[in-house]
Amino acid sequence: MATTGFLTIHVNKGKTIAQTLFDRTGYIKNEAKTEGGVLVAGYACDPRTVDEEFLISKREYERISPRGESKRNILAYHARQSFKPGEITPQEALDVGYELAMRFTKGNHAFVVSVHTDKAHIHCHAVFNSTTLDCTRKFNNFWNSSYALGRLSDLICAEHGLSVIENPKPSKGSYGSWLGDKKATPHRKVLKGYIDEVLPQCATFEDFLAKLAEAGFEVNAKRKHISIKAPRWGKPARIDSLGRGYTEAEIRAKLGNGNVITGGSGSGTRIRVSLLVDIQEKIREGKGAGYTQWAKIFNLKEAAKTLIFLKENGIDSYDDLVKKSSSASGDFSALTKRIKEIEGRQKKISELQKQIGTYGKTKDIYAKYKASGWDRGFYDIHAADIILHRAAKKHFNEIGMKKLPSINQLRQEYATLSSERKTLYSGYHKNKDLSRELATARANAERILGIEPDAQNNDASRTSNRHDLYEI
Repeated sequence: MATTGFLTIHVNKGKTIAQTLFDRTGYIKNEAKTEGGVLVAGYACDPRTVDEEFLISKREYERISPRGESKRNILAYHARQSFKPGEITPQEALDVGYELAMRFTKGNHAFVVSVHTDKAHIHCHAVFNSTTLDCTRKFNNFWNSSYALGRLSDLICAEHGLSVIENPKPSKGSYGSWLGDKKATPHRKVLKGYIDEVLPQCATFEDFLAKLAEAGFEVNAKRKHISIKAPRWGKPARIDSLGRGYTEAEIRAKLGNGNVITGGSGSGTRIRVSLLVDIQEKIREGKGAGYTQWAKIFNLKEAAKTLIFLKENGIDSYDDLVKKSSSASGDFSALTKRIKEIEGRQKKISELQKQIGTYGKTKDIYAKYKASGWDRGFYDIHAADIILHRAAKKHFNEIGMKKLPSINQLRQEYATLSSERKTLYSGYHKNKDLSRELATARANAERILGIEPDAQNNDASRTSNRHDLYEI
């Protein structure tokens, strides 16, 4: 991921401050680019009225500050981010963009963040008000602020396990041209390659860590998650961030230690199953004879562990395995769907509570404004309350609510949902692990039995492989 721009927003030629703010914020909120306006979030402002709220702060700053506003002043700042295609979901990109804007402004400036999905790569926009929340100061656009924003962006992406561009160079071309013609091998890829090379030489996990240290890597095994850093690396890499096949548990399993875990549906212990290695595919990737020999031994061990796992779970045929795997997958999907439904409803309740509170606080002012015959002078004095009142009414109309529920009703519903969500989460990881392990065992069984994945639903194919799994 890279920060691709940090722009200042001045008054557009031939337009007013209000028109400029409306145009710029309107662009990033474009519903055609933000999946109908879903991928938009705001801090200390309502995204629907962000331009008017920014304008109110400008007027207040003009009243308080002897300098006042002018057409040469910076009205707002616009930051842009682009993400590697396929690496992040739109909602995750919105969370990352929101975190970047919050940490860069330190919560002192209102901002609106959006994610655009109209390009091949997901990209995020953030516009924050140059005026502080208390309307007494302006943002200090210090020297090299764009560089500082980029460094902060890289740090946040690293914390979220996202890729960053090592040495970005300004380019007039496309996003891809930032990478340049010669791309350095990513640190994690280097580490994964060395792990593949050194594992066959190790007997225990401790031997593995010692080999890494001998090769010049700095190994920190004192914390919960082991991290590794090469001499020229700026930051260490956690083993568990390298992906499937490279977590501590999986490496221990490959080495033959640390592969028995407690828990599960049965009593005592059970075996954690890992996917069999596709040896032919690894040979095509250039793996040598040493790796091939290690992979054969690893596959024999995993095949045995797969059979033990199936026996522990009372599965004695491929058809039983398919049924249990599909059932577990369906149960986990239903559980995940219900949790998302609860979280979505809680988000709506929170927003509704906020709008009901705003409506109650501003309805008297709005009634007086209406009684004044929509007097302009009255509006100028009470603009903030009037705008917030209209935004609340608009929200009620959008959700089709004619009679407002009481705050107590909403609180009770929220508490009930929280209790249900807590109960569901108590079994979430257990269901997730069971679903994953059954899917892994099924994949291993299909490789052992020679069943092609695309023929899994073919009855004739299944019938020909219905022998007892323990006779393999």
